[in-house]
Amino acid sequence: MSSDAEAFLTLLEELVDQARHRLHARKVSQEAVPPAAVLNPEPPRPPLVKTATARVDPASILKAQDLAPYIDHTLLKPEARAEDVVRVAEEARQYGFATVCVNSCHVATAARVLAGASAVPIAVVGFPLGAMLPQAKAYEAREAIRAGAREIDMVLNLGALKAHDYQRVHQDIAAVVDASHPIPVKVILETGHLTDEEKVVACALSKAAGAAFVKTSTGFGPGGATVKDIELMRAVVGDEVGVKASGGVRSAEDAVKLIRAGANRLGASASVAIVSGQISTAQY
Repeated sequence: MSSDAEAFLTLLEELVDQARHRLHARKVSQEAVPPAAVLNPEPPRPPLVKTATARVDPASILKAQDLAPYIDHTLLKPEARAEDVVRVAEEARQYGFATVCVNSCHVATAARVLAGASAVPIAVVGFPLGAMLPQAKAYEAREAIRAGAREIDMVLNLGALKAHDYQRVHQDIAAVVDASHPIPVKVILETGHLTDEEKVVACALSKAAGAAFVKTSTGFGPGGATVKDIELMRAVVGDEVGVKASGGVRSAEDAVKLIRAGANRLGASASVAIVSGQISTAQY
């Protein structure tokens, strides 16, 4: 084994060990968090876009509208049209969402509508399977940024992860991080396909490769964001990397539970319903 490979594996072992210690400490010292105040909708107000990676104080979420600055308003349906993207971007301006998350072909449209707004466009890369060549993901990321993307959400190589080809997973993420610099990259783990051990390794590899966030799901795979997974992911990455909960977030109550667990960004297509105190039947 080369010295580079040995150093990489040593780093990975250290990150996994740190995650185990954080998770154990959290379970031992975790205190009950009092229920959030009644989540009543209120008229939209301008938000502060959240770019930090650390936990959010649940006590700061007093009503449904307080969730808006943490939400990535999402439209990833393959049949989405330009007019649908315009509508979602206008909703982001109105309600004060953090971002608008779209497929890369729609980034330019989203960027045009969001010009001058606090919300910024996100492009997904290698979506939804993650089974593309690293060079293809890197190219898509660069072109999306040229079109106006200000964050990138990439899907990691699930097959390589399950094959324990950790260097390949790391290189795949690093290729997109390097191509996107200085734009932050989120790594979508697709947690519904992974064991807890694989989730830990995926988070550790994402952190080692320079990702800004780890993210639960595409919304097109099995399952979605769970409190258990968010707690595990936060335990691995600490406060140095953000945690995005996506998939199945349909109400303000869902959102607050995930924030308490450690999420500091939420991906949802039901964003308007969430901040209006309603419950959505949306599938993403």
